[in-house]
Amino acid sequence: MAVRIRMKRMGAKKRPFYRLMVSDSRRHVSKGAIEQIGTYNPTEEGEEALKIDEELALKWLHNGAQPSDSVHKLLSRKGIMEKFHNEKNN
Repeated sequence: MAVRIRMKRMGAKKRPFYRLMVSDSRRHVSKGAIEQIGTYNPTEEGEEALKIDEELALKWLHNGAQPSDSVHKLLSRKGIMEKFHNEKNN
């Protein structure tokens, strides 16, 4: 099964809120969802805007899940991608 980490849009019109979901890449993100690993609220400022369970994210990355471009940027912002690459190379 091809697994991706991508964002599922929630919230109201003009007030987006995203859930970071691990899902089957061949299905819609809401239908093939396996697990939720975090949330992102672009309308908030600071650390409250992005909440990611680091252990779950690293677990799925080690299991072969591919993040979408947007999620890759968010994981990099939190430093999770750097940790993943350091663990993979050691």
